[in-house]
Amino acid sequence: MSQIAFAPPESTASAVSSVLHEPTGATVPLSKLAPEAALKRLELTIVRRLEGFLQGDHLGIMPGPGSDTNDARVYVPGQDDIRRMDWAVTARTTVPHVRDTIADRELEVWALMDVTPSMNWGTAGVTKRDLGIAAIATIGFLSQKIGDRFGGLVMDPGEITRIPARSGRMALYGLLRRILTRPIVPDNTQGPMDLAAGIEHLARTQRRRGLRIIVSDFLTTGDTELDPNMEIAWERPMRKLSVRNQVICVEVVDRRELEFPDLGEILIRDPETDFNRYVNTSDSAARERLNAATRAQRERIRVGIRRCGAAHIQLRTDRDWVEDIARFVLTYRRLASQLHTPPQGVSR
Repeated sequence: MSQIAFAPPESTASAVSSVLHEPTGATVPLSKLAPEAALKRLELTIVRRLEGFLQGDHLGIMPGPGSDTNDARVYVPGQDDIRRMDWAVTARTTVPHVRDTIADRELEVWALMDVTPSMNWGTAGVTKRDLGIAAIATIGFLSQKIGDRFGGLVMDPGEITRIPARSGRMALYGLLRRILTRPIVPDNTQGPMDLAAGIEHLARTQRRRGLRIIVSDFLTTGDTELDPNMEIAWERPMRKLSVRNQVICVEVVDRRELEFPDLGEILIRDPETDFNRYVNTSDSAARERLNAATRAQRERIRVGIRRCGAAHIQLRTDRDWVEDIARFVLTYRRLASQLHTPPQGVSR
């Protein structure tokens, strides 16, 4: 693969300021989420092999939404076509339901985007939240080259917002714009939703087989366990999701989560709880203990994802995400059959 030229945003002040203050908006414009020039060069070098992975086992593309009926779901005003109302289910439940239609041999890609407060900061170029959106943009643009449908679920502590799956480049731009311009979730926002609940919702509501992308830092509030043999809260729903779908987990991290700098005494604050503590980072022994705990935490996440039978890619805010995803896809094509083995205790 040839080298893909990429330059981070010229000004990193908005991302770096997220360390001291809650960000008020996106740190990169929509046009820089997945640079067009980089994607065109990516197409020339690897797209023929890449499409073999992304298009799945379907034979071709059929025009229109299709006529085969899918599962019924609750009607969302402003998003669903009233002409698809399922009156029988609506009458039985007294809640408006619509029934989706599917086109045979069409791959449907759904991305679950975590926008909880822990995703709102970064120290190099972009915040973790915007890096996650960039990952969705890059994979989305590559899959849209063959006309597949792409939809999204955006999860914050209070609710999950569904963005219907559509095909075409402009539809994907619309999805990205909706996520990018979504208001930033303030620190310490409480609600019933966490990553486990979001994955469970994705598995329950999107029943058609396809490709599922989970974008998060995979941190669980209140979980201080470092033993990789101990199950993480989101593993059970992810194993359920992996039984019927190909799942790719995009873990977004910041360099300073992995390597604590020598900055003297600093205040470490959890944006999702009321925990805060002063740590002397000039103490090399203290810094090494922090780094060791972080490495153990990330190893536990890696092992947990592998146990679920999902693929795993780690993106960092200080690296070129387009190049990292391209490298992952090249490797993934050769290893997909091994990565997507059924979860433990599940037969094919």
